[in-house]
Amino acid sequence: MKIRDISRMAWDQVKRRKVVTGLCMTGISIGCAAIIVALSIGQSAQTYVTDEVNRNFKMDEITVTPGGGIPSQGGGSGGAAQNNENLDPGKLTAQKLEIIKSLNHVVAAAPFEDAGYMQMLTVDNKIADVQVKATDLRTLKEFGFKFKQGGVTDLPGMVVLNYGATLGLIDNETRQKLYEQMGADPFNSDLMNQYNSLSVLPSEMYRQQVQLQATDYSTAEGKVKLSSALQVGGILATAEGTDDLRASYEKIMYVSLETAAMLTEQLSFGINNGMSPNVEENSYKTVTVKVDSTDNIKSVEAMIQKLNLNAMDNLYQQEMLKEQFDMIKMAALGIGVFILVIASISIIVAMTMSTHQRRRQIGIMKVLGANMGQIRNMFITEAALLGLLGGLLGVLFSYLIIMGLNKLVGTAGDSLNFFIPLTTIPVGLAFAIMTGVLSGIYPAISASRTDALTAIKRD
Repeated sequence: MKIRDISRMAWDQVKRRKVVTGLCMTGISIGCAAIIVALSIGQSAQTYVTDEVNRNFKMDEITVTPGGGIPSQGGGSGGAAQNNENLDPGKLTAQKLEIIKSLNHVVAAAPFEDAGYMQMLTVDNKIADVQVKATDLRTLKEFGFKFKQGGVTDLPGMVVLNYGATLGLIDNETRQKLYEQMGADPFNSDLMNQYNSLSVLPSEMYRQQVQLQATDYSTAEGKVKLSSALQVGGILATAEGTDDLRASYEKIMYVSLETAAMLTEQLSFGINNGMSPNVEENSYKTVTVKVDSTDNIKSVEAMIQKLNLNAMDNLYQQEMLKEQFDMIKMAALGIGVFILVIASISIIVAMTMSTHQRRRQIGIMKVLGANMGQIRNMFITEAALLGLLGGLLGVLFSYLIIMGLNKLVGTAGDSLNFFIPLTTIPVGLAFAIMTGVLSGIYPAISASRTDALTAIKRD
């Protein structure tokens, strides 16, 4: 018999024995669906957590700091500057920054100098504490920042606010009064609700003028200095899934390096003094490098380290997550395999019974010239068809289960979205077919050993 004849006869038996076929398919489909759903949930959770970690820890970014070297003494220019460069081979200079920008796989590179926390004052006397960061404002979009209003600018005196910096702006008198009331009655829920509502109260800040003020707490009188007027040229959008209350905890003002130098002169005791000489000497404390893919992080790091600079990444977070989720996937795979083992028992029982019921058919096939291998192949093909049909039904079940889980999670307001990776479907089908084939081996061997004349006489 040809393979086509064996397949046709196996398919006829699968169609004829509807009850046995249905029972076997049900068991296999449950096991196959369990494997696909378990792997899909693990992959979906890993993707969700990885995205969250990447958003918070910036997996595709490298933090570059000055490397080791002999510290230089004093300043100078001309030949002295060259000597300082030789004495400080690990200095993070503007020239090295340009080299880093030209490296393969580097999307953007810019200094992000932390200028400390300041008080931002609006024209209508509203005030908020903001963290000032000096950087190249033109690179914000390249680093993945999205603008809610406005855009990038390199004009002096222009600043960019994140969305959190536009929330909770209230006048100093109201804020001080509320603080005093909360201090006197810290367990008053009405005061806490009032404070929370004021914390997320939005203000229109785009194209508005603001000033930074700093207080010198080293003196008894607490001298206050005000910067020159700054104009808000852009408002950054919040990350997806971040509510206003969470955004209000992070208030950041981005300024250019030139504006930072100007503010340092105006508010010398208010801004991190260590930043000013770096700007003047055209060198930086920290540079952030964005890479096109986490796969290229290590190669870019190696190139940066050749410039006598230190490079650090957050890939260890991703590696830890991968190890944890690999364990979860293996456990889920084990559960699905256990269910398939139970299903295989039902197939063995069903096909063994089928062997006894079809002894006359087997005997006639042998009399007509069918050998043991052909009969064995027919039963194994029949078992493989049962596995394939059960696997296809399991794939359908898995999609229905994932749809139900997404609806359930959606009602809970969670941003986690379950999906079935295409790579899990062949895995589930492979296990289903393999279960069918392995379960059909014993019945196939038993059927091939049936004595033809005895089987015909008995029936």
